[in-house]
Amino acid sequence: MSDPFIKLHDVYKSFHDTPVLRGVSVDIAKGEVICIIGPSGSGKSTILRCINALTPVDQGFIQVGSIQVTSKNLDMVALCHCVGMVFQQYNLFPHRTVLQNVSMAPIQVLKQNKAEVTERARALLDKVKLGHRANAYPGELSGGQQQRVAIARALCMQPQAILFDEVTAALDPEMVGEVLTVIKQIANEGMTCVVVTHEMGFAREVADRIYFTDGGLIVESGPPDEFFANPADERTRSFLSKVL
Repeated sequence: MSDPFIKLHDVYKSFHDTPVLRGVSVDIAKGEVICIIGPSGSGKSTILRCINALTPVDQGFIQVGSIQVTSKNLDMVALCHCVGMVFQQYNLFPHRTVLQNVSMAPIQVLKQNKAEVTERARALLDKVKLGHRANAYPGELSGGQQQRVAIARALCMQPQAILFDEVTAALDPEMVGEVLTVIKQIANEGMTCVVVTHEMGFAREVADRIYFTDGGLIVESGPPDEFFANPADERTRSFLSKVL
């Protein structure tokens, strides 16, 4: 890969003297979909939070497009416009309608035209099959619906990449499919996606490349067919034997 869109090089991060990332390097091409899998506490979510500067790194280099995320002069507004993130918890404003939740950030952060943003937000709600709930409040929606609103909210910032952090982990099993379907659609449309997930079937189906983390390291990576059929590292084999 000559010119990765997202680049992490030798990234280290500790919390209270506990190492969480211990020299992580990842290159992600424009339009590529990668899934990061691994046991709890292996650093998966921290990788995402470092990419969008929610968590500052202790050492290493991160770049997204032309933005140096690890620069002391980082423009957070530019980064928020470039990289969206969808969290495990939906983080919707309960006192705002669905439409307001989706449209707020482009209007308030990017200072975009309200009418244009509202039109875009309505189109995105139609995309996630929630156009009919535009005037509802988050508390009136199921968990799966709230997560789809959160995805629409991320898309409304018109990012070039989206990070998904275990977005189905808090959902009832019957709601998981509706959220994964939306992510598949986004991925198939060419969006650069970095997905932390426990859904192995989804990872196998949607990812261009799988990364397995353990102990703050990238232990192994590869295309899904190769990764699941012939894992090279014993830690990968042990993990897959427990989850497949």
